[in-house]
Amino acid sequence: MKKYLLIFALMTSVFSVAATAEIYKHVDADGRITYSNIKSKGATRLDIDPDSNVIKNERPRTNNNRANANNNRTATPSDFPKVDKQTQNNRDSKRQEILQNELEGEKAALAQAKKAYAEGEANPEMVHHADGKTFRNVAKFQEKMKSLQADVDGHENNIKLLEKELESLR
Repeated sequence: MKKYLLIFALMTSVFSVAATAEIYKHVDADGRITYSNIKSKGATRLDIDPDSNVIKNERPRTNNNRANANNNRTATPSDFPKVDKQTQNNRDSKRQEILQNELEGEKAALAQAKKAYAEGEANPEMVHHADGKTFRNVAKFQEKMKSLQADVDGHENNIKLLEKELESLR
């Protein structure tokens, strides 16, 4: 672990030095411009302020800023294409149908995952030694059951989200 931490620290220091490197501009006889961090004959050093590309008053967006941004939205332009009510209702019903089909598929997948979990639970992992003795491989069994449980949990979560989405359409 210490080895990886040391490598990370060295890589970080190398990249931080590269970020503050000097930049040189060279214009050749044909007028081609070349920028480099290596000084060459005829090249001029550029004085670039590293903070000049940062906007001083801009702050990263947070959830509070996102709420303020929603309040500052402009009105929809008058020439923006509009959809008639019948077309929108058709789209909504199609969306509801698709979500309902996905929900049915997830319920079937959940039933299959629960069946696989029950079968996995009924068949513990066994290790057969050369002397004829048989032992349970608890670590392998727990790993298998953890994977099967994650599959069940994923399908249950998908069902919950699909039902929530369908409820919002009603």
